[in-house]
Amino acid sequence: MHNLVPMNKRLESLDILRGLDLFLLTCLGPIIYTFLKTGDYSFYEPVHRQISHVAWQGYVLWDQIMPLFMFMSGVTIPFSMRKYRDQFLSGDTKAGSKVYWRIVRRVASLWILGMIVQGQLLDLNPQVIRFFSNTLQAIAVGYLFTALAFLHTRPRTQYIIAAGLLLLYWALMMFVRVGEYGGGDFTRDYNLCEYVDRVVLGRFRDAASIGDDGSVVFSERYRYTWILSSLNFVVTVMTGMFAGRYLRDGKDGGDRKALVLLGSGAAMVALGWLWNLQMPVIKTIWTSSMVLVSSGYSFILLAITYWIVDVKQKGGWLKWLKIYGMNSILAYMLYEVISWKSVAKSIFHGLEQYMSAPWYAFVIGLVGLAINAAILYYFYKKKIYLRV
Repeated sequence: MHNLVPMNKRLESLDILRGLDLFLLTCLGPIIYTFLKTGDYSFYEPVHRQISHVAWQGYVLWDQIMPLFMFMSGVTIPFSMRKYRDQFLSGDTKAGSKVYWRIVRRVASLWILGMIVQGQLLDLNPQVIRFFSNTLQAIAVGYLFTALAFLHTRPRTQYIIAAGLLLLYWALMMFVRVGEYGGGDFTRDYNLCEYVDRVVLGRFRDAASIGDDGSVVFSERYRYTWILSSLNFVVTVMTGMFAGRYLRDGKDGGDRKALVLLGSGAAMVALGWLWNLQMPVIKTIWTSSMVLVSSGYSFILLAITYWIVDVKQKGGWLKWLKIYGMNSILAYMLYEVISWKSVAKSIFHGLEQYMSAPWYAFVIGLVGLAINAAILYYFYKKKIYLRV
């Protein structure tokens, strides 16, 4: 057996892949998007499509960012919780309170941070608070159930749970009908996920408002769903846990592990697109086919990064991504909460008179993102990390 990678240390490839995900979201994507507004770059339309979410059905690069972030939260579970699971198996009941508190604290922290980012918690106005509307909260849901499954069930049971949740979501969407909603309808306005979110979240749903007559008015442009979609949020995180457990506990060499991850990912992608023929790949409502496609791509990305960085030790040119990857929550929060364009304008507003509006917007955006990156670099050099 050759190319064994010691699993008693942090996976550097995971930090780099997470950094790539956050760098794309918080820096490269916005730069490209703003640059393409400075002129007629119609020949770059394929690039533009990849950094904008699809309107409804289909899948592009930008749609992969959130599932990959969630997937990687699952990869860490076998590394961070293996000792607690071993304690449970050995009959050490005292380990329970410690690990449960750790899970509850992380879920609560992610939930509150999600409300700060997208739930308008900082407005201090109960009338506009959004309860469940953010990536961090989707991670919290997936992490909670995946961590408990990892601690208390066997791998075979976990596979059954994941498959069961995918099929349960499919069955509910296909066969449950309430009025004009559901019953196999996967359109924007009349799918079952949309109905459940309207009923459960009501005025606390993102983009919802209160009409003059006191009724809840749901935005025509907002169709992200969270309640029924949570079934598949769990599966997304669980697929990451499956990959992480194989990397940590698998007896194969590093080359073999990378190949298995690559093959598994390709099979999931193929199965997901095949399922798309019956149940469309729709990220907005997190369909089961989309879970297979996105998790498959995540497996492939992890396989490639793991092979380059941890197996072949050729990832020196990628280590700068750890600036984002080792402080991913902080990178996400800084990008979402602070208006870096406003910060940049306060310093470089004098440039506006010398530039056209599109180029001025590009320069201001570039400066703002550079300031954001400089702060993350400072925290990285000082080894200061936001942990939840």
